[in-house]
Formats: sequence, C-alpha cells, structure tokens
Amino acid sequence: MTIKVLPPNLSAKIAAGEVVERPASVVKELVENSIDAGASQITVEIKAGGVEQIKVIDDGHGIPADEVAVAFQRHATSKVDTQDHLDAIATLGFRGEALPSISVVSRTIILTRQPLNTAGFRMEWHWGEPKSSGVHGCPPGTSIEVSDLFGNLPARRKFLRSSTAEASRIQELVSRYALVFPGVRFQLVVDGRTSFTSTGSGLPLEALLAVYGHQATTAMLEIHDDDLETGYQVDGFVSAPSLSRANRRYMTFFVNRRWVQSRMLSYAVEEAYMGLLQVKRFPLVALNIIIPYQDVDVNYHPSKREVRFREENQVFSTVQRAVRGALVADSPVPSLASPYASDSQSTIPTPFLLRSTFSGVPNGRGMPDYSSNRIGEPPGLTDSMLSAPPLNVVGQLKQTYIVAENSVGMFLVDQHAAHERVLFDQIYEERNQKESASQTILDVVSVDLTPAQDDALKANQEELVKYGFQFEYFGDRSYLLRAVPAIFRDGDPAQSLLDVLDMTAFEGLVRQKEDVTAASIACHGAIRAGKSLTELEMVALLEQLAATPNPHTCPHGRPTMVHFSSMHIEREFGRR
Repeated sequence: MTIKVLPPNLSAKIAAGEVVERPASVVKELVENSIDAGASQITVEIKAGGVEQIKVIDDGHGIPADEVAVAFQRHATSKVDTQDHLDAIATLGFRGEALPSISVVSRTIILTRQPLNTAGFRMEWHWGEPKSSGVHGCPPGTSIEVSDLFGNLPARRKFLRSSTAEASRIQELVSRYALVFPGVRFQLVVDGRTSFTSTGSGLPLEALLAVYGHQATTAMLEIHDDDLETGYQVDGFVSAPSLSRANRRYMTFFVNRRWVQSRMLSYAVEEAYMGLLQVKRFPLVALNIIIPYQDVDVNYHPSKREVRFREENQVFSTVQRAVRGALVADSPVPSLASPYASDSQSTIPTPFLLRSTFSGVPNGRGMPDYSSNRIGEPPGLTDSMLSAPPLNVVGQLKQTYIVAENSVGMFLVDQHAAHERVLFDQIYEERNQKESASQTILDVVSVDLTPAQDDALKANQEELVKYGFQFEYFGDRSYLLRAVPAIFRDGDPAQSLLDVLDMTAFEGLVRQKEDVTAASIACHGAIRAGKSLTELEMVALLEQLAATPNPHTCPHGRPTMVHFSSMHIEREFGRR
C-alpha cells in the first residue's frame, strides 16, 4: 500500500481513541479541567451511563469568549508553554487534547462565562465540526454537555458495558476525586437522581464519610508523614487491620492529587500490613503522595492513569514506612516467635479457629473420573488415573495445601479452592431446588454501603435473597441485615454481605448473575489459606471434592489440585 497522510477527520478520531475510551474518560477529563479552573462546586449529570448525555457544570474562572474556539483545537492549552513547565507539571491537565478529542466523537455544547463579564459565550460542535456560536446568558463558570457519545463510531459503542456498569465507573471516579479535593463540593446525578454528594467543607473526614459511610470511616487511621530528606509527604487514611475487603478495589492512590494506578504503591501498602491481615484480605486506602513535580513524570501514560517516579525505591519506602507507622501507633506490631512455641510463649495473634462444615465420616467414594471434564484441568491429570485408588492424606503444607498420595503419585490440593468448589455446587443445587438455607440474625445489623456496593446489591437483589440474604432499605445507602446464608452463621454478617457485594461488583461484568452470586458466597464461606485442618477434616474435604461434577477447578477457574507423578519424583531423585 502507498504511504500517505491520513485525512484530518480520520486522524482526529484515532487520536481521540487514546483519550476517550468510555464515558468515564470524558468525565475524568472535564472534571480535571474544572478543578484546574479553580471550581469550588462541580456537578456531573449523566444519562444512560453517559452514552446518551454527560454534563459537567462548575463555578470556576471560565474561558474568555475569544479563546473558546481555540480551546477546541488540538494541543491548545493554557497550562504549559515552556520546557520548564513540561518538566514540572503542576496541573491535572496539560496536553490540550481533551476538548478536541471529546468533540470529535460526540455532539458537544459549551457554555462559559468569566465572573467579571456580564454575558457568557456558547459554542456547539458536531463530530468535530463547529455548528454555532455566540453570546449567551449563563452563570459564572463553565458547563459542557456531551451527548450521543461515539454516535459516529458504532464499533466503539459495542465495546461499552451496560449503562449500570458505565455509571458505576463514573461514580467511582467522582467519589475518588471527592476524597483528594475535600474543599470542592461534588455532586453526581444519574438519570435524574442524585447518586453522590460531598460537602465541600474542606474536612477530609467529611469527604471520607460521603464516600465510605459512617461504619468504615470510624475504623480509618489518619496519616500525615513528612520526609524531610526527600521532600516527600504522605497524607490520607488507611483502615485499621480490623477493617478489610476481599479485593484491592478500595485502595486509592493519588500523586500530587492526581488519581493514579500503581502496582508499586499497592505493594508498598500491602507490605506495611504484612502479618496484620489474613491472606487475600486488603485494606481500605486513600493516600495522596506529594512529590516535587520534577521527580515524577505524569506524561508517561496516554490516558495519564500511570506515572513514573525518578526515585521509585524512595517512594516505596516512604509510603511503606508512613503506613506501617500509623498501624504501629494504633496497634503495636506483635513480636515474632518460633512457630513451635506455645500460645503462652508467643504474642502472635491466635489464628482463627476452623469452622468445620464436614460430617467427619468419609463417604467411601474414590477420586473422580478425570476424563469427564478437561476444561481447566491442571497439569499432570491423565487417563492412567481413571482406576486409581482414593487419595491417602499425608499432611498439610503451609496450612494452605493438603498433601495426599496414591499409586500414581503425590497431590497438592488447595484447601480454599477445593472447599470453594464443594460449597459452590452445594449452594447452586440448593438454589435450584429453592432450598437455600438462611440463618436469621438475632440482633439486626445496620450496614452502610459504598456507591459501588449499593449498585451491586440493587443489580443482584433477587439472587441475594434466593441464596439466603434478607435485608431492607434503611435510608441513603444503609440497609438492615436480618439474615445471611447458613454457611455464614459463625462469621460477621455485615462483613459477609460486604465481601459478597465486592466480589459481585468485580466479577459481575463478565459472568451471569447466578454464577457470580453463588461463587462469591462460596468464596467467602470457604476455609482460608492459613487454616490448620485435622486429618479427619482433610479426608472429608477430599471425599466431598470427589463427589462434585467438576472437581478440577474452583468456580473462578483456578485449579484445585496439582499432581506430581511417581515417575517424575523418582527421576528427580535419580531412581530412574
């Protein structure tokens, strides 16, 4: 093919694809512009998940009338004009790509007025082409309305999620910026209903309360840590070890008040909690890391979601130390002791006791026919095992894996994944037979939900009730929990509901509601890694796993066991 320059309208659409991935991308760019404009109030209104309409209204300093058309040209910005500015970016926006990219894939109307002017200015764009402009009455500030998003790119629209899912992404984004800009009053209106509001009082605790609710806020620890040597500063909140979640979704990081995604920062926090949280439990985190602008590259990622640090190791240690210090101040770190020491000789917290769900009597069944289902089958399971005798339990490894053997070799069974498979099949069967066991709570529990959890509850309310949850609306995002599935009878009922909602919200985009709810309940009810099991309990678990239709994987697709053949073991020891 001949090399040629792309037509302007085509190259503009390609460039817009880097900035505008989905409705939340539009909201992010417009909200950041409003913050840079000094707004004290920002209202976001969306319809149909933002596809039909997005409207962002602020009371910032506005745009001069003669500069509005220029603002919609590519690479037009008031925030960077020298190399020095580019090397130390202090604003959220700086590339001058947001407005032109948004206007190319939508119908866009801007209304803006500077406070000292008596009249405002209105301009309308259709798919990147100006349609009308002129003087127009409006309050001080800027209002941008984006409608029919991706109307000229139907292929892009097909990749969007449901309206509820897209609205949930926007709600998460608005609430996160409310955390780091407590002095700005944020309001989100979804399909005509106010979904989120922050006070804008400037008090971080009030912003935290608006996002996470009263119960979670009371368990948060405030951090304010300055590193005089580097000039770094860590501000924000982390949860006490008594409050945790089932995934990393509630770990929010800002760098110079820019919301970013960073595996390094997540790992630094998790390291600080080492020994204080159970395996696969994660804290709630809302931290702003202040770093000299010249020490962080915010022009690293096309959509500015990630940043690059000049001294990554220094940032890691600063965050880890700040979080660990807050945790130590709240609850002294337990001293280490030999794993063979008795409880009286060690200050390590006593592990949670196993809540046994086994009858304790093997049912006589052998291991399953491994040829029946090859989907997700772990390496090492072969047809030679079809006539293999039942597994004999040898012991437990790291209080996580059951070690077993038979004539074809050795098996490591993940106790959590195995029990999760057993519970999933049990729960799903009871649900199909309308026999789901429910445990009534004697003292009704009040539960405060985050916006994402509230959306998950409403979207999956029917399934949650069928599986044994009973609750009623108590105002705002609060509910009264009256019953939980029977497998949670010995646990914290409120935490059980929160964990199931977290997992449902995380997986609900790609799986059917019935599977998601059942898998979430099974995962939360299953025995955890780190639980010590008796030999009788291990035998019973293997027998119950053998009786399931698909014992090879847990409901999330992870293998339940790994096989080491006798031949392989003998070769490793030089016997073959």
